[in-house]
Order: sequence, then C-alpha cells, then structure tokens
Amino acid sequence: MNEINRTVLLEQIRKAVFEELQKQQLITTNDWNNKFVPISVSARHIHLEQEHVDILFGKGYQLTKYKDISQPGQYACKETVTIKGPRGAIENVRVLYPIRKQTQVEVAESDARRLGIHPPVRESGDLKGSAPITVIGPKGVVNLEEGCIIADRHIHMTPEDAKRFGVMNGQKVSVEISGPKGGIMHNVTIRVKDTYALDMHIDVDDANAFGLKGNAFGKIIP
Repeated sequence: MNEINRTVLLEQIRKAVFEELQKQQLITTNDWNNKFVPISVSARHIHLEQEHVDILFGKGYQLTKYKDISQPGQYACKETVTIKGPRGAIENVRVLYPIRKQTQVEVAESDARRLGIHPPVRESGDLKGSAPITVIGPKGVVNLEEGCIIADRHIHMTPEDAKRFGVMNGQKVSVEISGPKGGIMHNVTIRVKDTYALDMHIDVDDANAFGLKGNAFGKIIP
C-alpha cells in the first residue's frame, strides 16, 4: 500500500469511528479533532547503517521494499535478520528503511527476556549505553556493543497537529485507551516534524496489555 492510499484509509477509518461515537453521543467534533490519534503497533525490528548492510547481506547490497509503514518515506524491507542474546535468538526480524547513521534494534520487554538482555527504554537514536546484541544475516554477523533498546511510546505529528492538540516537541503526555482492557498509557513522547504523519507508536507488549488489535485510536491527555 502506498503512502497516499494508507493516508486515505486511515482517514476513512478515523471518520467511521468518529461517526459511531458521535451517534452514541460519546464525543463532540471538537473533542475528536483536538484529542484523538491513530495508534500503530510496532513489532520487533532493526534499522541498519550501510556498513552493517554490507556485512549482513553482501558488499553493495541494496535493500528491497516490502511495504510502506506509517511515516512518509519509510518502509519495511523484504530482508530479515536473526538477533541473538545470551539466552536465545529470534529469527525473521524485519529490516526498516531508510539507512541510519547507527544500527538500532528495537524489541519489546518480552523479547528482551527471551534473548536474555536488558535494554533500556529510550527514544529512537538514543543508543549510548544501550544493550549489546548480535545480528546475524545471510552473509555475515555483526556484534553490537550497544544498539538495542525498548522504544518509548511516542506520537509523530506535524507542527500543525501539535498546535491543534496544544502540545510541543519532546513533551510527555498520557493517552487514554477505551475498550474492555482500556486504561491510560503514561510517558508518551510527542515528536514534531514537518515530514511526520500523525500516528502513535507502541510495541506489542503495550498493545497486548490494552487489548489493541488494529485500527485503534487514543485520546491525548496533556
């Protein structure tokens, strides 16, 4: 699915959810436009620097597109790797594009226990002192001294979105989730950039804890 089609689909879902909530008199138009965000669940994955692409897949190898993800210009690749820790390994970990300056592995806490590692909860790119991990590809192996994290909960948005929601870049907010296992997620970081698309990212553990399966929305509580 290309970026335009995904944007259209998300807006159609957003509209349908709003209309149903409005029909039940559970929400106003102002509340919906200024408080609710779509939620995407991020499974374990890896961002690679070019040197490590060459080691894992062969010199000069070009990553191949599999499907678009929520942020414009980013996509999941067909390529996967195995990640290994002291206690075990996990296969078929998806590589994401674009290429990064430093390789970053993102896992959930349940993955970390399976691997036998202790990654910190961090914002993307904050890798100093993060957990070591081994990455295995079809052509080679990379032993990272640091680079594995549990990604913090965060919301991507444009400056226009931030103004509408009344939040700023780097701000920590809470997000209310409805449903049978609903509740409030705290310590959600706001990330603001012109090129972002509105979307909240959580990992699989958070999604399971709150009973989220897809096409979910949350209400920002500044």
